[in-house]
Amino acid sequence: MNKKTIVLGASENPARYSNMAVKRLRAHNHEVVAIGKREGRIGDVTIQKEQTDEKGVDTVTLYLNPAHQQQYEDYILKLHPRRIIFNPGAENEALAAKAKQQGIEPVEACTLVLLTTNQF
Repeated sequence: MNKKTIVLGASENPARYSNMAVKRLRAHNHEVVAIGKREGRIGDVTIQKEQTDEKGVDTVTLYLNPAHQQQYEDYILKLHPRRIIFNPGAENEALAAKAKQQGIEPVEACTLVLLTTNQF
């Protein structure tokens, strides 16, 4: 099943976990919207700097530390995804609590592990 996923903190650097996640999500045929500090490309996915108005978002996966998440907090909640994945280093109790209040499932996990173990 295709789960539209927004990757926040996307990077063209192949050594970054966000880059690996975009590639792995696409390999599993998920639609990916990549948002990062700089525009660029990861395979067939364009990294954009703007917070685009997306519909039907299943998952937002975070590769930003809590301080950098602040500028995206309203955006993430407005998208009303089914869940937010807080990858290692992105854990944020305040955002997780706000998400939960709005019926969004906060998940502390690694997107790459979830994909590898077919739990995504």
